Amino acid sequence: MKQRVLKVHPGDNVIVALANLSKGETITFNGADYLLKDDIGAKHKFFEHDMKPGDEVIMYGVLVGTAQKDIAAGSRMTTENIAHATQSYSFRGIKPEWSAPDVSKFAGRTFNGYHRKDGRVGTANYWLFIPTVFCENRNLDVIREAMHNELGYAVTAKYKTYTRQLLDAYTKGEDLSNIDLAASAMVANRPFKNVDGIKFLNHQGGCGGTRQDAGILGKLLAAYADHPNVGGITVMSLGCQNLQVQDFIKELKDRNPDFDKPLYVFEQQQSQSEEQLIAEAIRKTFVGLAEINKFERKPAPLDKLCIGVKCGGSDGFSGISANPAVGYCSDLVVGLGGQVLLAEFPELCGAEQELIDRSVNKETAEKFIGLMQTYSEQAERVGSGFHMNPSPGNIKDGLITDAIKSAGAAKKGGTSPVVDCLDYTERAEKKGLNLVCTPGNDVEATTGKAASGATLILFTTGLGTPTGNPVCPTIKVSTNSALTRRMGDIIDIDCGPIVEGVKTIEEMGESILEYCIKAASGEVIPKAVLLNQDDFIPWKRGVSL
Repeated sequence: MKQRVLKVHPGDNVIVALANLSKGETITFNGADYLLKDDIGAKHKFFEHDMKPGDEVIMYGVLVGTAQKDIAAGSRMTTENIAHATQSYSFRGIKPEWSAPDVSKFAGRTFNGYHRKDGRVGTANYWLFIPTVFCENRNLDVIREAMHNELGYAVTAKYKTYTRQLLDAYTKGEDLSNIDLAASAMVANRPFKNVDGIKFLNHQGGCGGTRQDAGILGKLLAAYADHPNVGGITVMSLGCQNLQVQDFIKELKDRNPDFDKPLYVFEQQQSQSEEQLIAEAIRKTFVGLAEINKFERKPAPLDKLCIGVKCGGSDGFSGISANPAVGYCSDLVVGLGGQVLLAEFPELCGAEQELIDRSVNKETAEKFIGLMQTYSEQAERVGSGFHMNPSPGNIKDGLITDAIKSAGAAKKGGTSPVVDCLDYTERAEKKGLNLVCTPGNDVEATTGKAASGATLILFTTGLGTPTGNPVCPTIKVSTNSALTRRMGDIIDIDCGPIVEGVKTIEEMGESILEYCIKAASGEVIPKAVLLNQDDFIPWKRGVSL
């Protein structure tokens, strides 16, 4: 018989429903009987024993809340009967021991990537358009439409054909319901076979804000230009903005003194006309595309992988299926000598002590503590806080407090030692698990993860989130099979078999790494890449959860 409930950690005092349970039903689990006082939807939790106001609620073996009223055993956990709570944290010394998983199955394996002169290996080969200021967004849009359509990178061709067919039917007075979108699909013809895409970093910054905002944006754009998945760059500048071209170039050279990719700069206030500017940018970029098209994929060891791990649209199964499976994959990557980037600091709230204890030295632990405390204080100063991170969708699907969400979110990083803690836009240099300071916001987090060097992102979701990244292929991992069936056009990997008891976390983790190897080699294309889901939002370092 399929297991209907689960206790995540032996020390927990709440039990998770794996299927819908009914009020009045008696659930037998681990030799004890529980009479349910409420309907308990799948992904939600019920209390193991009676609770009094102030009693600690434990899940994943850590404090995740406190009871706000008398709660009878078998009652459903809600935002009305518990409130967010976490344990305090501090540096308690180094605990360097770690038992790496068996990686023999992957020993000697390679992926086919793009080798850069600095030794890094890209999983894709993109041309990148960078505006130094939002004033150039319109010019980027014009260039995108022209180059994507003519060079085979557009995903809108079928919709244009579909609209044209609807218009034709409308003018003829025909029934519009007979027009089929599927019949409108067109096969893209790409003349540059070794260029995986032309990407555009439209943003709302570069001028009008603080000089600090412009400075951080310059570091971010330089990080993207230097990214191993990027083969060449076109920079579009207005001329008078806060973020000057020379500031961007300086950030680029500071980050990589040996930077040598094709880099073309166009400044509109020095051009003869908008037409001349756009035509010359397209012409020069076309020449650059022909140049980077000469690059070919070649074998690289798996220690060249740099994988970012992220969750979004999370649900009550996230910390039970997809996140721990990605965490096991993370441990495999670390065991093979690669890099893993764990970010979303508001979603590490309550998991701090474990990560501090896993830090390889005091400096790394104290940097993490400092960044977490500063971030938390910023949120509280404006009347917010990490406790306000869960969205209505999170809560509806069982993530009642931020601490519950965070304890499950942290599972994506696996169990390996924390080798470094990076501030926003800092580049990951050390092999192993790196913490990266970003918001929990899906796009701001993936934007920051790519800036630190992630060449693939594993993105878990329980509710369905289409987020992608312009330069870093983003792989969607579903927590449940129902979501995969409903939104199969955005999901790449289904971890539902874990909830159903068909596969173990370890088996799914190995399957996820196998998919990563294929995606890194260009053998499979993640759905977000196929959809040109190129989301990019710079973090202004204000309060964003």
